[in-house]
Amino acid sequence: MKYFATLNDHEYIIDIGKESITVGDETYHVDFMNLIERGIFSLLINNRSIEAVVEEEDEMTSVLIKGELYSVKVQDERTRRLAEARGESGDAGGDLSVKSPMPGIIIATPVEEGQTVQKGDQIIILESMKMENELRAPRGGVVTRVLVNAGDTVEKDQVLAIIGEEEES
Repeated sequence: MKYFATLNDHEYIIDIGKESITVGDETYHVDFMNLIERGIFSLLINNRSIEAVVEEEDEMTSVLIKGELYSVKVQDERTRRLAEARGESGDAGGDLSVKSPMPGIIIATPVEEGQTVQKGDQIIILESMKMENELRAPRGGVVTRVLVNAGDTVEKDQVLAIIGEEEES
């Protein structure tokens, strides 16, 4: 099955086989297991162990690997063809919620309400399972709300901040 993944404005074509994954021109031997808790995966990629937390919401998939949060848009071939036929660009506007990918404690909120951020800027630092996780802006815009403070305990899927569209000048 072929998928199209967009990460940081770069598109990757991913072809998933029975025991391998091809990303672009590179093929990787992959073995993965969905752990007991939904959304947590253990992967062996070319004999290298990686643990990932994956959460799908609307058209975006959030993937947390080694403390880094990635927002990826993933489409299969059929969905992509249908979107192209409808002329959909896939660039969603409006407010965007930054949610906690897991339960934890807020270490810092390096942004303030009204602050302009770029895609990839640090929004929240969350500690979970004794690891600091940097939650980054999935797109540029203006921070319209910061709903947590340092020291707050948060649950999975709790909205931590809201990013609105950048105002035209």
